[in-house]
Amino acid sequence: MQEIDRHLSSASRDYDRIEVAIRYLEENFQLQPNLDDVAAATGLSPHHFHRLFSRWVGTTPKRFLQFLTVEYAKDRLRESTSVMEAAWDAGLSGGSRLHDLMVTVEAVTPGEYKQGGADLQVRWGVHPSPFGECVLGMTDRGLCALEFLTERSPRQIEEELMRRWPGADLEEDPTGTAPHLEKLFPAPGAGPRGPFTLLIKGTNFQLQVWQALLQIPPGYLTSYGALAKHLDLPGASRAVGQAVGRNPISYLIPCHRVIQSAAGLGGYRWGLPRKQAMLAWEAAATRAAEI
Repeated sequence: MQEIDRHLSSASRDYDRIEVAIRYLEENFQLQPNLDDVAAATGLSPHHFHRLFSRWVGTTPKRFLQFLTVEYAKDRLRESTSVMEAAWDAGLSGGSRLHDLMVTVEAVTPGEYKQGGADLQVRWGVHPSPFGECVLGMTDRGLCALEFLTERSPRQIEEELMRRWPGADLEEDPTGTAPHLEKLFPAPGAGPRGPFTLLIKGTNFQLQVWQALLQIPPGYLTSYGALAKHLDLPGASRAVGQAVGRNPISYLIPCHRVIQSAAGLGGYRWGLPRKQAMLAWEAAATRAAEI
């Protein structure tokens, strides 16, 4: 566990520099900055910047920066369209089936929804991750929260958990939630994650959207419009987008794999640079697996 903690703490520190680089590129893309420029923006030499990327994602900065572009995401969306349509038509594709079998979703009952999780104990803790500090919320029935701190304090996160589960007994217990990190964010080469059980609370519509997100395999993308069409609500892209934005379990329920079809990547509850980093991370892993 100590080795995992060291790996995640290092990855979390790396992510902070990665986010600085992403923001710098967004603000200066018209100047076509080179490696030296981006490295300087992070406060590192080009050599150390190169090492950081290799340690964090396992590919070169140049290749990684290509994965960060909106045009790359649009190309990947076009490549993914037929695969995702087939996956949804069949219920599960080969790749998404593997992902789905590792993630089991349990929704609270209507009575539990009304009571706000009465008699439920939620243990939560703040931990490092490859995408920055995150909050894990656990119950005896499964993971109920995975959120990134962004600009919020741990106390604000706790207040959000209390609003989501007003009837539950909340306890800050990072020692109790830490063992789940090894499955969520394994060290490179450590094998597949999971299995996971998720306990989620939402409207019937939100649950439908979140279940559909689970069918998107790593390395694939879909659009808000395609997701709405799959749910037989072709005119409800905005409502689908709102449900995607209310996803309480980031990363595992992969809302970051939904982008706008033509106008960019779309929003992300935990910050657009984090969404870009996740997509680029998965693109690098997918390309490495194809070699």
